[in-house]
Amino acid sequence: MKIAVAGGSGFLGRALISRLVAGGHDVVVLTRQPSTSQGRLRRVTWRPDGSVPPVEAGRPTGWAAEIDGADAIVNLAGEGIADKRWTTTRKQALLESRTLSTRSLVAAVRAASRRPPVFIQASGIGYYGTAGDETLDESSPPGSDFLAQLCLTWEAEARAIEALGARLVIIRNGVVLARQGGALKKMLPPFLFFVGGPIASGRQYLSWIEIDDWIALVVWAMTTAGASGVFNGTAPEPVTNAAFSAALGRAVHRPSWLPVPGFALRAMVGELADAGLINGQRVVPKRAVDLGFTFSFPGIDAALAAACRNNR
Repeated sequence: MKIAVAGGSGFLGRALISRLVAGGHDVVVLTRQPSTSQGRLRRVTWRPDGSVPPVEAGRPTGWAAEIDGADAIVNLAGEGIADKRWTTTRKQALLESRTLSTRSLVAAVRAASRRPPVFIQASGIGYYGTAGDETLDESSPPGSDFLAQLCLTWEAEARAIEALGARLVIIRNGVVLARQGGALKKMLPPFLFFVGGPIASGRQYLSWIEIDDWIALVVWAMTTAGASGVFNGTAPEPVTNAAFSAALGRAVHRPSWLPVPGFALRAMVGELADAGLINGQRVVPKRAVDLGFTFSFPGIDAALAAACRNNR
């Protein structure tokens, strides 16, 4: 298959691309970096601004030509949610980096003479807002905070793809566990220096997925004709933050007793502390399980042991 991946420079994109290339697929990464080529992997420069790509002789040109004839698109594009403090300017950047890149891809599909049959769109479980220890699945309603509205707007841009005949899969990602990136990379140092522990009360739920299971879910969604619509990219056993911290301590053979106060987090990262760390969410992957997807790491102990020893 020829697969176009937007947003392939992040740790999720890098891990997915490595697996796709190893599986014999031809992968085109749409990137802001200079174009390069190596074996089955090509990187093509794009500047997603939401505009319609130029068309010559009935076919799109430039980076959009890579969409014409592709077998699948995976859209992971968007600036990191937790990379910087949320100011008004930062929130706008988070929104535009997602909506404009998605709009650009939809425009390229619309202009293609042979449209890709499947479009995998990233989103986040922030869609659901916070609901205490209530169990949330794909049928649960959206929340009302910034992350929820961001996900709603992002997903709405992608839904335009359905009118173009493509099968749309939206994966609402939870916390993807990998030693080399994301939340776990930031969590590990305190534990390794014997000062790790739960966040705030520790009673809030954390909905997670081990990175190999996340990759497998994306590939499964890409290749399973009956998979369409929304899927939660989380493992079937969400845990409290206290249970997660204890499991992480066991995985790296360190204590996990020193809590991080909520007020300290708010002082450090502002609004993001409540939205992403203190309140928590208990999200389950009901639709993927119902359709037969099998998790290799449904439980947190095995997942953290694998995540802490892998190099993805």
